[in-house]
Amino acid sequence: MLLVIDVGNTNTCLGVFKERELFAQWRLSTHREQTADEYGILSRNLLTLGGVPPGEIKAMIVSSVVPTLNPVIHEMAERYFQVKPYFLGPGVRTGMAIHYDNPQEVGADRIANAVAAFEKCGGPCIVVDFGTAITFDAISEKGEYLGGVIAPGIGISAEALFARAARLPRVEIREPERVIGTNTVSSMQSGLFYGSVGLVDGVLDRMCAVMGPKTRVIATGGQAELLTSALKHKPPVDPFLTLEGLRIIYERNASSAHRK
Repeated sequence: MLLVIDVGNTNTCLGVFKERELFAQWRLSTHREQTADEYGILSRNLLTLGGVPPGEIKAMIVSSVVPTLNPVIHEMAERYFQVKPYFLGPGVRTGMAIHYDNPQEVGADRIANAVAAFEKCGGPCIVVDFGTAITFDAISEKGEYLGGVIAPGIGISAEALFARAARLPRVEIREPERVIGTNTVSSMQSGLFYGSVGLVDGVLDRMCAVMGPKTRVIATGGQAELLTSALKHKPPVDPFLTLEGLRIIYERNASSAHRK
């Protein structure tokens, strides 16, 4: 079995693949202070509760946008699973040409998303990832990573309002009952929700105009289910796109991964 881990700024997602089947998956909060022992004990407990004996994990691949946690994950993998983790980064064969000024600047999760999206949808396509940031990644008809767009996520926007405006409270992020709010909380919820919806639709309009009318859109990320229902573009949601991308990339590097 293959354990895949996507370490994001807000959440860490774990998945277990039995061949090409996603056997189990979990979404956890990312804590930069967590130790290798804490990660190890938590991971093994989750696997056991999910019906996966930890001893059956024979390989691990990781995408991470939190560099300080990389050595922690590495230590956890060796101590609690007796495997050397394979980190998605420079030098990894993804099967996708990266047309970025500096390919090392592209987040590992975005590459995993792009690889999985092209495998599922073909090209041209766009991946919208509703995470800490809302990212848009463009993949060409030939399967090339063309670049993308990075915008503030709805959670970041909410925290900015609370932090910078003395009289504005923290609010629950949800779809409001009506666009025009009749109190401060409902007004903020409307602005956060429909502001994000308008941002996403506006960016997709412009990207699709450049990439052509046959461009397909796929959504993923923790806030995807919340926001996509109100979008004009109505993209399908694949909550496990990043995990699937990691599996695909691992398979493309399996021989070298086992040697590391």
